[in-house]
Amino acid sequence: MTPFITRAATALGILTCSTIAAHAQDCAERGALDMLYCDANGDLVADTPTDPAELTNPDTLVFAYTPVEDPAVYADIWEPFIEHLSEVTGKDVQFFAVQSNSAEVEAMRSGRLHVAGFSTGPTPFAVNLAGAVPFAIMGAEDGQFGYRLQVFTQADSDIQEVADLAGKRVAHTSPTSNSGNQAPRALFPDMGVEPDKDYEVVYSGSHDQSMLGVVAGDYDAAPVASEVVDRMAERGLYDPAEVRKIWESDPFPTTSFTMAHNLDPELAEKVKEAFFSFDFAGTALGEEFDGVSKFIPITYKDQWAVIRQIQASNGVEYTPQGLAAN
Repeated sequence: MTPFITRAATALGILTCSTIAAHAQDCAERGALDMLYCDANGDLVADTPTDPAELTNPDTLVFAYTPVEDPAVYADIWEPFIEHLSEVTGKDVQFFAVQSNSAEVEAMRSGRLHVAGFSTGPTPFAVNLAGAVPFAIMGAEDGQFGYRLQVFTQADSDIQEVADLAGKRVAHTSPTSNSGNQAPRALFPDMGVEPDKDYEVVYSGSHDQSMLGVVAGDYDAAPVASEVVDRMAERGLYDPAEVRKIWESDPFPTTSFTMAHNLDPELAEKVKEAFFSFDFAGTALGEEFDGVSKFIPITYKDQWAVIRQIQASNGVEYTPQGLAAN
């Protein structure tokens, strides 16, 4: 049993039967949300508690960004935004370097994480298991946002199209990843190959490792997120001449920026103000995320509809066990 399941089960276990019953009695609608949350307005995310005693207004806001290969590098990249967030909210802000999607979801569920960026695929788990409320996404000045699933192989490979992956060793990133696993499993069968059946799936752990593994010849090919691949190339982590793209999808939403559902409403508005007033120009964050100039308002119900559809086609269940299995 994984630590998340153990701790999540313990957290649920210490709730008395009367507490759980009270939640169920007070909550007529919750959709796919965990029993700890309600969704009376049907927007698919946890409602803000109506009982002031259930709200949180911490002295220190804890902020996390989706797991990456080198968290220390990203702590520096996010520093300008963290300073801005602190200035706007009047709170100390701490950067929390998460090691896995499960750990990030668990941290918000347990109340140790208040504001966070969740990768595309794990976002529904954060929403349903941890009460995360997505409200922003990085975008361009014209309001456009998104990334594509791209499939790369070695430049001299005989692989020319997705169907040619048959019989090959292909790196997927992690089971919860949208572009690194869920989308390929949903989309590739119509292109002639079914992951695990027609080719060997090897989980690399991250988009970075998948791409580097293709370059090194450890994998014959890999489905990866275009935004990660672009940033790796810009940082000189691989030579684009050594790989070849054989296919790419239509755009998907990128990392969702979320807050805990039980933040004090006044603080929640200040957090949003910090995101939507942040100027990327001239900052390390703006340099790292090329083509991005601002945070754009989004909703989970609208922008994650295609992701929920992909995950439904893969039989994904938004439970602690489902997250651990993924």
